[in-house]
Amino acid sequence: MATCPAGHDSATDDYCDVCGAPLSSGSGSSPSVPAPAVEETCAACGAVRVGRFCEECGQDSLNPVVAPARPVVAEAVSWHVTVEADRAYFERVVAAGGPDAGAMAFPEFCPPRRFGLAGRQVSIGRRSRSRGIFPGIDLVGPPEDPGVSHHHAVLVASGDGWAVVDLDSTNGTTVNEDDTPLRPHRPHPLEPGDRVHVGAWTTITLHRSAGRPA
Repeated sequence: MATCPAGHDSATDDYCDVCGAPLSSGSGSSPSVPAPAVEETCAACGAVRVGRFCEECGQDSLNPVVAPARPVVAEAVSWHVTVEADRAYFERVVAAGGPDAGAMAFPEFCPPRRFGLAGRQVSIGRRSRSRGIFPGIDLVGPPEDPGVSHHHAVLVASGDGWAVVDLDSTNGTTVNEDDTPLRPHRPHPLEPGDRVHVGAWTTITLHRSAGRPA
């Protein structure tokens, strides 16, 4: 006896004698019913995928999904200088002699100061309202270093760093342990940690720091 797709037993082999549904010829068993298709999603974009290739992004389901590389973000770099009274430098100045060497005294109290560097150049000197001089790194004090000129030097941006230029100051500008004054109006490249000496005791140290991306 044949069985129709609805599960009825039928005495006939062509049509079910209960519901009239057509029967498979030559078979007394129930016809196979295809299993419902399993819905798949694209591993790359998450869209519903039918077949091998995703219609949304074109991803081949047979190929592994490569995670996108994280973008390289440059760190924000900032520069600043610290200014302090440097006894070792002062003693070298006194030892070198000069008309005022014997009259100079190292300051008893001179707290360190910090100046941020921004723009293309930052001037170094002593403020003078009457002459309209307002340096970015103002060394007017107190205590006031008598060896610093009003227009003494300037820090200029150079590539990804800074350089110092002496402005033909009265007492010159030196760098680190070299006591030879810089040639006026010629940039001298600086590295982080370099110490620029001006006046009788003033040392300006360059600092570089990396922070969060801008």
